[in-house]
Amino acid sequence: MFSGKGVRDMAMEAIQKVTRSEQAAQEEKARAQAEAKGILAQAHREGQQLVEQARAQAEEQVRALLEQAREDADRRTGEAGAESRAQCQRLKQEAEARLDQAAALIVERIGNR
Repeated sequence: MFSGKGVRDMAMEAIQKVTRSEQAAQEEKARAQAEAKGILAQAHREGQQLVEQARAQAEEQVRALLEQAREDADRRTGEAGAESRAQCQRLKQEAEARLDQAAALIVERIGNR
């Protein structure tokens, strides 16, 4: 059958095999952890890039909206100014048209005294 030395050799071989398997498992675990850390770091960098891109797009949209608002305000101010000038011109013309009537009324009232 088996001699004492043969059994010991087989047992030693089995122990060495188990030890090598455990060591390989530990190495694989360490590699997997390192890879997971790398994946996590890459995902974090990509997430930061997406946040920065979104922020830049939002800032550009805000700038565009502000510019549009300024242009609209300038246009409306110009329109309001033109409308005010036109209204003033109409009032001036109406006043000038009534000036002769007012002068005649004054002369008539002075003459009737």
